[in-house]
Amino acid sequence: MNLWQRIKTRLACKPEPEHLRRGKLGEQAAKRHLQQAGLKFLTANFRSARGEIDLVFREDDCLVFVEVKARSSEAWTRPAAAVNARKRRLLSQTALDYLRLLKEPRVKIRFDIVEVLLADGAVREVRHLPNTFSLSPPYRHG
Repeated sequence: MNLWQRIKTRLACKPEPEHLRRGKLGEQAAKRHLQQAGLKFLTANFRSARGEIDLVFREDDCLVFVEVKARSSEAWTRPAAAVNARKRRLLSQTALDYLRLLKEPRVKIRFDIVEVLLADGAVREVRHLPNTFSLSPPYRHG
């Protein structure tokens, strides 16, 4: 077995880090919840040079950019509190990159947060917080 094969074998045996497993579980639960609420799923994990948007949906004539926060505890703060000013700015910039790919359509946009609470590795509760923040300055029009 050559060196590359040994490295691949060793890496393949490592379990997925807990935060990545929790994040995937949260995104799946959020996607399911929003689809059941009638939103149309467009894409997951949209990446640009400036960041990533967990989920993108359409609701009527509005594009909905969704940040998912999965937590196993609310002991200190709500999961949505992790979406601070810096994160909102990065999400705004990434949403603009997404719109550029669509040739900048004249559509409404909003930013939602979905909190997913986990217990013992399973989804305990999903909270949808629509229109949590608006496009960050200086990107806001009007």
